[in-house]
Amino acid sequence: MKAYEIASVCIVGSGTMGSSIALSFAKIGIDVDLYDISDQALERGFLLIHAALDTLVENGLTGRAGVPAILARIRRATDLGASAADTAFVIECAPENLEIKHRVFRQLEAHFPKETVFASNTSSLSPTKIASALSEKGRFIAANFWNPAHLLPLVEIMPGEETSEETVQFTREIMERIGKEPVVLSRETPGYIGNRLQFALLREALYLVDSGIATKEDVDRAVRYGIGRRLGDTGPLETADLGGTHVFAAICESLFKELCNSTEVSPALLDAARRGDLGYSTGKGLYEWTPEKLEKIQKNRQETLIEWLRKDQERGK
Repeated sequence: MKAYEIASVCIVGSGTMGSSIALSFAKIGIDVDLYDISDQALERGFLLIHAALDTLVENGLTGRAGVPAILARIRRATDLGASAADTAFVIECAPENLEIKHRVFRQLEAHFPKETVFASNTSSLSPTKIASALSEKGRFIAANFWNPAHLLPLVEIMPGEETSEETVQFTREIMERIGKEPVVLSRETPGYIGNRLQFALLREALYLVDSGIATKEDVDRAVRYGIGRRLGDTGPLETADLGGTHVFAAICESLFKELCNSTEVSPALLDAARRGDLGYSTGKGLYEWTPEKLEKIQKNRQETLIEWLRKDQERGK
């Protein structure tokens, strides 16, 4: 089956990611069987879907008149076998635990025909190791949606050692069909692209703080009001071309020697974690968090993502 022929998909797991991914498919007219282990879990997932739809409607990204049809396309499922007949694409959104994922995929393989493509939304586990639970390993692939999936276009597609080229191409095409911006890795690597870049930046940010070079507030401010504003339109490699490869090569030659290249976790981050200062959930991490501060930053971030999504739609992306 071709990606443009897909009429329905199955999503396993109705939590934060599963519910958001389900909405991404239903919004463009594809039926979704949203599976979870209990009606209670599905009810929580549908609350998330309703909240996300309200956000889209309030910001003019979806018409209110179309909401009932979107919701009608998402069917609750507690029986995987009920989805097996007419679904050629399954996305697993179970917890990041290899044993759990192996159990899920063994169940999926027992229900779905061998032509069905299996994708995992894993953000940290090896696709080759996940696929080891399957007899048909060529049909498995990792497709890492970024959170929140209904607002962020990026999906990172990473094949395992035995993933077929047909599976890679099919997954890319269906992501494009639902309006995502898929990037395909040529081979398996920990952290995909996004997290490798994100954590390289985090390592240097923490080094600047740990070394007393700048405060955490000024490090975050430098990103927020500098490179953060440019990165939405120009990636780091495009930026090098715009600045001149000769200029950037000269900067690299002198600056690379000064950058942090430690393989140890930053003392600031490690000490906070060991103290139980886990971030906003405990009221303190690297920063102090009040309910008001958390609400403000979440609201600001959502508004920024919505504005970018609106620009994408206006540009026809």
